[in-house]
Amino acid sequence: MAQCCINPSILSADFVNLEAELQRISNADAVHVDVMDNHFVPNLTIGLPVVKRIQDVSPVPLDAHLMIADADRWAPGFADAGVASVTFHAEASIAPIKLARELRTRGAKAGMALRPGTPVEPYLDMLGELDLLLIMTVEPGFGGQSFLDLTLPKIRRARAAIDGSGGRVALQVDGGITEETITRAAEAGADVFVAGSAVYGAADPAEAIDRLRAAAKR
Repeated sequence: MAQCCINPSILSADFVNLEAELQRISNADAVHVDVMDNHFVPNLTIGLPVVKRIQDVSPVPLDAHLMIADADRWAPGFADAGVASVTFHAEASIAPIKLARELRTRGAKAGMALRPGTPVEPYLDMLGELDLLLIMTVEPGFGGQSFLDLTLPKIRRARAAIDGSGGRVALQVDGGITEETITRAAEAGADVFVAGSAVYGAADPAEAIDRLRAAAKR
């Protein structure tokens, strides 16, 4: 495995003590920030002002996952805020290539996410426009869901396409990642793993990150 990144999701963190919760995952590769608008998904979390404050206190870079409608309008603002990586949903973008290029122009890595039921094939030609492709392994909107094994063939197809393109696109998975499921996702070709309850549900989140990283590399 060329790389193995663990990006804990703060969706499972204690929002009342968020700065302290961020310090508990200082050995992570990035912090996954789930932005939900109660339109694209049936949940409401945080918006750009809170993301900016998280950016100020986080010990690791921010990996923003925008589960929001009208991504073409709103996503560039997160890049302007200095977020390291901004991922929008293909299903929420009218012009995904244009948006990916704009995110890169504004200094962020460009990521694109696909719901479990969205096929990857229509988007393979735009891999060169992306720094990250996120295959959702649960339906987006809520944490604590079980990993959907039916997404594994799609992860394999995405990995084959990325390798065949010769590009350097990270292949991220998000949803139901545990020490057990991370091995299946890694075997299928994923190299960036979002884990929420598996990290923040542990007595020692930093130790949980180390265990997940070791499991993926195995």
